[in-house]
Amino acid sequence: MLKLMYITKSPAVARIAEEAGVDRIFVDLEKIGKELRQGGMNTVKSDHTVSDVAAVREVLTKARLLVRVNPIHDGSREEIRAVLSAGADLLMLPYFSTKEEVCRFSEWVGGKAARMLLVETVGASSRLDEILADGLGDLVHVGINDLHLQMKKKFMFELLADGTVESIGKICKKHQIPFGFGGVASLGGGRLPAELVLAEHYRQGSDAVILSRSFCDLSQIEDMGKVREIFLSGVAAIREYERFLQKQPPGFFAQAHQKMAARIAEITEGEA
Repeated sequence: MLKLMYITKSPAVARIAEEAGVDRIFVDLEKIGKELRQGGMNTVKSDHTVSDVAAVREVLTKARLLVRVNPIHDGSREEIRAVLSAGADLLMLPYFSTKEEVCRFSEWVGGKAARMLLVETVGASSRLDEILADGLGDLVHVGINDLHLQMKKKFMFELLADGTVESIGKICKKHQIPFGFGGVASLGGGRLPAELVLAEHYRQGSDAVILSRSFCDLSQIEDMGKVREIFLSGVAAIREYERFLQKQPPGFFAQAHQKMAARIAEITEGEA
């Protein structure tokens, strides 16, 4: 089964997500450079803090606590130290391009948490083999939003159709490093249908996916009862579909990949 991740700073929502079977609760501290890269796009700009890390830590009993720190900057050592002290199980390094950045990150984490490398730049992608060969990462996630912007693609899921994500996944498999990519909506939803996205995860041997904002958009829902209902039913539906996928032959996934590529082509042609 895929490791499901959900981004929230709310202890109440974190408890609900954990209860529903979400594997990793994701607190997002990244702010540096994000507005410049994604300004004008309909993306979430985080307002999470180290205090939120500690608050979420207090309520979790099963799910692991993942924290995305900022890209390497003058205050990285102190930020990483604070996040580790707040109880993070996994630290994610975003928007790196060089091996030197990953070396510094790895040194400062110091074995106190798992190191997840967010591959979302061309430089990170091209240097990943060397980075993993030197034992500088424990897990990899492919950030298809920023990576597609760097590659000047129209639609982030083009990176599934053109082989970009698959080539990164093969590097991870070579070094026996678990990898995941992107996000997924609830079943029946998504501009690219969630069913096709999940089938692609299984075709590629992915380990993890983020539950997207559209899975449960907290900016639109205040009733915690409704949030619980969305998580319990939504995660259960994904797990049921995963059990279906586990029984399918290779030909099923080849056909699903073709359907996915055709849908991606439709979307990109519509944006021409």
